[in-house]
Amino acid sequence: MSSFRHRHPCVLRVYRLPAVALLITVAGCSSADDSASAAVPSPDAKVAELCRNLDKVLPAKVNGERREDPEPASALTASWGSPAIILRCGVPQPPEMIDPKVAEGRDPDAVAGGVNGVDWLMEKQDDDGYVFTTANREAYVEVRAPEGVDSSSVLIDLASAVKEAIPEGIAS
Repeated sequence: MSSFRHRHPCVLRVYRLPAVALLITVAGCSSADDSASAAVPSPDAKVAELCRNLDKVLPAKVNGERREDPEPASALTASWGSPAIILRCGVPQPPEMIDPKVAEGRDPDAVAGGVNGVDWLMEKQDDDGYVFTTANREAYVEVRAPEGVDSSSVLIDLASAVKEAIPEGIAS
């Protein structure tokens, strides 16, 4: 006769409870929720409207990655892939944009340039990623491309949406 069959049912429950608790803990720590997060800008009403227009025309895919918006949800932010390419619309003007060293090409970490009719300021980050901010548009749009992402592809994929939604001009 097996001694296992005659154990008290409560003994089995005590052994099962830690296993269930362990499974719940492990599931809670899994990487199933890889959603990105992004601080939501707080632009004035005119710029916010331009950003909502941009949100409506952003591509479903950027650099081959599908759109999965960051938390908290906002029409002013978008993201694609993991690690995420993050777009934020309505950000303040970066200080480097008015730095004469950048305009003259003397800053190795910040370079101005254009892609498909959209001017961008490119800034190298400490984590080897890049931040691009639109220039000569009525709203500043920031795009963060993590290390290893083909940033030229990202900018090409976003250019038509930026041109359609954010008119050329000087951001307020």
